Amino acid sequence: MQRKSALYISVALIVGILILANLLSSDYFLRLDFTEDQRYTLSKATEDILDELAEPVTVTAYFSEDLPPDIARTKSDFRDMLVEYANTSDNMVVYEFVNPNDDPEIEQEAMQNGISPVLVNVRDQDEISQKRAFLGAVIQMGEEQEVIPFVQPGAAMEYTLSTNIKKISAVDKPSIGILQGHGEPSINALPQVANELFILYSPEDLTLTDTTDIPTKFKTIAVLAPTDSIPDSHLAQLDAFLARGGNILLAFDRVEGDLQNSYGRVVNTGLESWLADKGVQVEENFVVDASCGAVTVQQQQGFFTMNTQVSFPYLPIVSNFAEHPVTAGLEAVIMPFVSSLAYTGSQDSSNTVKFMPLATSSEQSGTVPAPAYFDINKQWTENDFPLESLPIAAALEGTIEGSTEAKMVVIADGGFATQGGPQGGDNVNLLVNSIDWLSDDTGLIELRTKGVTSRPLEQVEDATKSLIKYANFLIPILLVVGYGVVRFQIKRNVRQKRMQESYA
Repeated sequence: MQRKSALYISVALIVGILILANLLSSDYFLRLDFTEDQRYTLSKATEDILDELAEPVTVTAYFSEDLPPDIARTKSDFRDMLVEYANTSDNMVVYEFVNPNDDPEIEQEAMQNGISPVLVNVRDQDEISQKRAFLGAVIQMGEEQEVIPFVQPGAAMEYTLSTNIKKISAVDKPSIGILQGHGEPSINALPQVANELFILYSPEDLTLTDTTDIPTKFKTIAVLAPTDSIPDSHLAQLDAFLARGGNILLAFDRVEGDLQNSYGRVVNTGLESWLADKGVQVEENFVVDASCGAVTVQQQQGFFTMNTQVSFPYLPIVSNFAEHPVTAGLEAVIMPFVSSLAYTGSQDSSNTVKFMPLATSSEQSGTVPAPAYFDINKQWTENDFPLESLPIAAALEGTIEGSTEAKMVVIADGGFATQGGPQGGDNVNLLVNSIDWLSDDTGLIELRTKGVTSRPLEQVEDATKSLIKYANFLIPILLVVGYGVVRFQIKRNVRQKRMQESYA
């Protein structure tokens, strides 16, 4: 009887402990994040945004059920992220998941909100069929609403959620001026860049005049790919803007390449001499790199014309980045017809301007002076790449003009954001990250690249490849042989011990 009572008490205690642990886990929990980019750990920027919420934010996630495992994981990750948001914000972020496939009215509601279904392949009993799947969300705060039409698997979920919450909760957004009047593209001509900038800023085209100064509302001015000469009066206005503490992004061409005519020439806009007075020299050359993009070349094969991809070192793929907020998380940026940079200012402690290279060429690179003729079919060798780590983008901080602290980012390629090709994502990230560093103090810059985009394998020498190949082949054999030798020796010792007269 006493044993039964003790058993009942033990069971009751265990149940009570489990209930108490379950209740406490809703307020006190521990989650370990071993991902390289800490993808499941909320950043301080997100925590600051959630702390500043004046009213609740509702997230309605439209996700289908019974999805393939790789896509179902996206739903699980999104739910886990929302749990973190709700807990961190003291339940100021409220969420619910609905399945549009179960109810035609909910499906219509999702599509009216801008969430369209995508077709996914579903395997059922060795048969593959296609299913309409929803993977989107609507974020609402009061009358304000933002839509995530599609939650991309593997994308930076925290950046998507935090920026959309920031977008509907922000009151005043900094103004960003996109310089016009010298052949630069307008903000409408850069849709990917515009979509990113409109989240935190109010970007608008800015045309300078000789009679008015740059409006004080602008915190940063972006000068992107001018093709015409910039008058001295406009450069003087940029000087005055820096002198009052404004920040400038310069992405311009010192050289340009014409693939149709296989010719490259020098470009003069006035920015090169204006920058030289500030200690930044943009060289009249083309950076060539063994790590590069390709161009399509037509080759005649009998009666047929074949299109062949040929590596073209004048299109460097840059993957060497400094540890800096502008380049945080970037993996590969393609820079067509880029020039090298050099800092001619003083590097001692008395200098009030800090110069830092942000991106450099690879360990196998070189330069070709402009003007130059391009030989598409040239057979490039190691002798064509005698240089390494040539700076092609840099950041400046300090009293660049006047006595007020200012910042500037210089990129020696004007078309990299619109000619990014397959690496266009990081090309846009580099440009928008630059504006973020110059304009934003929320810390969201570190979240834009918080997701896996491209993880190319590191290149190794042929000798190392052979060593790894033979090691993979021989080590398992040696382990098996070694195990056999040890086991044989143990059994032999046992037999010898049993043969002794004293063994009983």
